[in-house]
Amino acid sequence: MMNRRRILAAGAACAASRVLPARAQALPYPTRPVRLVVGYAPGGSTDIVARIVTPGLAERLGQSFIVENRPGAGTNIATENVVKAAPDGYTLLMIGVSSTINATLYDKLNFVFLRDIAPVASVVRQTQVVLAHSSAPVATIPELIAYAKANPGKLTMASSGVGSFGHLAGELIKMMAGIDLVHVPYRGAGPALTDLLGGQVQTSVIGLAGALDQVRSGKLRALAVTAATRSDVLPDVPTVGESVPGYEASDWFGVGAPSHTQPAIVERLNGEIAAVLADASVVARFASLGGTPLVLTSAAFGKLLADETEKWGKVVRAANIKPA
Repeated sequence: MMNRRRILAAGAACAASRVLPARAQALPYPTRPVRLVVGYAPGGSTDIVARIVTPGLAERLGQSFIVENRPGAGTNIATENVVKAAPDGYTLLMIGVSSTINATLYDKLNFVFLRDIAPVASVVRQTQVVLAHSSAPVATIPELIAYAKANPGKLTMASSGVGSFGHLAGELIKMMAGIDLVHVPYRGAGPALTDLLGGQVQTSVIGLAGALDQVRSGKLRALAVTAATRSDVLPDVPTVGESVPGYEASDWFGVGAPSHTQPAIVERLNGEIAAVLADASVVARFASLGGTPLVLTSAAFGKLLADETEKWGKVVRAANIKPA
């Protein structure tokens, strides 16, 4: 009888041990505030995108989504912070093209981006614009290419910094068109745009949202947009690809999580972000910044990350770019 009681007690304990984790897993997500870590200071494109999306997520999921800015080291500080976080869905990362560039740009990182960050959802795709000062003897991409070939090393090309997306987008033009432009890096898009307006540099590749007013006012010439299709806010401006076949350089943003985050949490976030992106006010806000919502499954977003890592890795190696 005693042996039978012990066996029944052991069986009950075993059954309870199986039930408790199941109940824990069945808890709704989220049950507390969620951090969305941004690798730049407040006010930049990545930060703005995060703050457009988080109110809708908070409303839909019933918990606060807190944007936490951790600038430094080209977003690597923010990425490492998320990599080291618990994979429970309560620490997320705002991802941009810089994340895929950094994988090759930096020789020594304490993480492997494609391995250590799980793709959750894409958010928005934006275009950069190739600009020229009025004093530059070029008004189109074909004119830029022709002048640069006839006068190698005489035109300058400003960017927001070594290894920035604008820098890489410009280097891709140089590679595919076979031209020589002198890269002039700045500490941010603002200073680069200021010197372009002042004529200290002749050309630049900068985010469309930051340059739209100067283009519309005629202070700067928009030679082309870098995306595969023309922008709705500047429909008369051609794409670089119309003159350089195969060229495409889109700026995009998305959300990642620590690897090993539960697939159910990833899929829940993916679906909720897609729902936020379908909101007309969010679409309008992105349109005002020259962007369009980018809705992909988590698997498709993962493929985008892998493809972009390979693409920009080739540019970094070919141009022998080293972090400043």
